[in-house]
Amino acid sequence: MPLQVDAVYENGVLKPTQPLPFAEHEKVNVTIRTAAEIDAAVEAVRRSYGMLKWDGDPEVLRRVAEDDEFGILESP
Repeated sequence: MPLQVDAVYENGVLKPTQPLPFAEHEKVNVTIRTAAEIDAAVEAVRRSYGMLKWDGDPEVLRRVAEDDEFGILESP
């Protein structure tokens, strides 16, 4: 399951703002999005809110909306 945490970049190192649940020397994959990128994605959602006429299962819509494959940052 993905884990999302905030971090601060200081002296060439990303420092998480909270403890992480990993073993020492455990390898992880990191995706970095700046606050500006996140704000832009949120604004795009805000502008498009209500445009989709969905009469299907709300749970299916939620899964599609939260899937990274369909995210604004994955768009060309």
